[in-house]
Amino acid sequence: MATEPDLIAQARAWLAEDPDPETRDELGKLLQDDAVDAIAERFSGTLQFGTAGLRGELGAGPMRMNRAVVIRAAAGLAAYLRTYHGQDGQGLVVVGYDARYKSAEFARDTAAVMTGAGFRAAVLPRPLPTPVLAFAVRHLGAIAGVEVTASHNPPRDNGYKVYLGDGSQIVPPADAEIAAEIEAIRSLGDVPRPETGWETLNDDVLEAYLARTDAVLTPGSPRNARVVYTPLHGVGRETLTAAFARAGFPEPAVVPEQAEPDPAFPTVAFPNPEEPGAMDLAFATARRVAPDIIIANDPDADRCAVAIPTITNPTAPTDAASWRMLRGDEVGALLATHLVHKRARGAFATTIVSSSLLSRIADDAGLPYAETLTGFKWLARVDGLRYAYEEALGYCVDPEGVRDKDGITAALLVAELTSELKEQGRTVADLLDDIAVAHGLHATDQLSVRVTDLSVIGTAMKRLREQPPTGLAGLAVTSAEDLTRGTDTLPPTDGLRYQLAGKGNVRGARVVVRPSGTEPKLKCYLEVAVDVPAAHALTPARATADTVLAALKTDLSAAAGIQPPEAATADADAGVSAAEPVAVAHGDQ
Repeated sequence: MATEPDLIAQARAWLAEDPDPETRDELGKLLQDDAVDAIAERFSGTLQFGTAGLRGELGAGPMRMNRAVVIRAAAGLAAYLRTYHGQDGQGLVVVGYDARYKSAEFARDTAAVMTGAGFRAAVLPRPLPTPVLAFAVRHLGAIAGVEVTASHNPPRDNGYKVYLGDGSQIVPPADAEIAAEIEAIRSLGDVPRPETGWETLNDDVLEAYLARTDAVLTPGSPRNARVVYTPLHGVGRETLTAAFARAGFPEPAVVPEQAEPDPAFPTVAFPNPEEPGAMDLAFATARRVAPDIIIANDPDADRCAVAIPTITNPTAPTDAASWRMLRGDEVGALLATHLVHKRARGAFATTIVSSSLLSRIADDAGLPYAETLTGFKWLARVDGLRYAYEEALGYCVDPEGVRDKDGITAALLVAELTSELKEQGRTVADLLDDIAVAHGLHATDQLSVRVTDLSVIGTAMKRLREQPPTGLAGLAVTSAEDLTRGTDTLPPTDGLRYQLAGKGNVRGARVVVRPSGTEPKLKCYLEVAVDVPAAHALTPARATADTVLAALKTDLSAAAGIQPPEAATADADAGVSAAEPVAVAHGDQ
């Protein structure tokens, strides 16, 4: 651990080469005030570059997101491209960015570093969805792409995501190799950063992306779904509404208070459609316009959330309870069923924390199925991929166009499915019932514990490893896997997986426990499968599933030594804020 004089010396050295007046002022004031604790927070280590790239709070120092950290990251990436991919500096690197604080500056710094390293650099014309950048990498034949975004994180965060030339995100060992190159950079003065020399792209790449979105829809399919849409103060509105117009759907009713990009995200506590309260304004808009469906993107529009009405008469008095947010697993099954109906061919894939229902849908359709670790960096690499999803609201419905999750094309496919059901006098809820009867009811939930002390997560994982449960929710644990050892089909990861035996009409259950890759959370993913012999058995089957899921939360909380949802309150001593019974997972992105 660094001594106080060492920390002060590091801070002064950092200050001397910091290119950003804002962070220079911040750090200078901390030094002037002798704010040792605050300086230690910023200089106790470095942000770690992993498969999710970089993500963290804005501010001065190596433990924050700032221009100095981004310049080093870009220089490390440039060195990696030369060392490990034999690039001589002639290749193209495409840079995209969202509308968060500092995103435009970080994008320009990246372009300057790439230009200084001898590469061609091209920056997207303005803040655009992350899927547009992922598309641009393949469309323009780039050797790499960088997206500056913190996705759904709090307003004071930003991040840095790296794609390679195949249009998919990096996986090990590329993350460690880039991190080593970053570590080798001693001074920003060693990194050439010309003032000019890179290209700012025009709208041609966006137009090419929009033209590609047509590929996800069936020619001549119904396009009459009425949609309420919110971009949650992010960058999705322009692209989504343009895609809907091209496809011939009615113009979505955009939630006015959340229509424009705003890095402060003033109407939501967290800019994530899964968080409590984030959809309240969308529900209020829906009460005014009575749409068929609500669609939301997260701030960089790579995720797609869906809410459906729980009443059939749109003119009846309604409130927020008359709309139900679908879980990512439900949307994943709906889109899979829709694609099977469209006679899609190729592999269907999801992650180890998503519902096993997709495997049944694929098997019944005679399609290949694959299961990967969390994150589209893994899903995108499945051989022969046709469709992939993860429960954290990520869907890849056109892997030849975008080898990543894409909230725009997913929204188009949701609207097409809703339109087809509407033509038949049916609803999305009806199709969910059909899926449950055909394949069994697969109910999922999540126990998610946000912490302020990261040691809480390590303690819980250690306890579960040393004292694995033998039963949960009255169901016997038939297998307990420590995923750090890897499996025949999965590389090692920090996680635990339990398979539970069935009992009565419960076919079985599954629990996966893992630390979040992007947030200070312990995440526990729960699934129970219940037999549904006929439509009239759906109500008792759902009641059974709810009972088992609630018991799983209680028993797993006890086994891990964490507070169950009904008892969770802020606990400063333990470092736990609250266990969240509603899914708030975001994969590893």
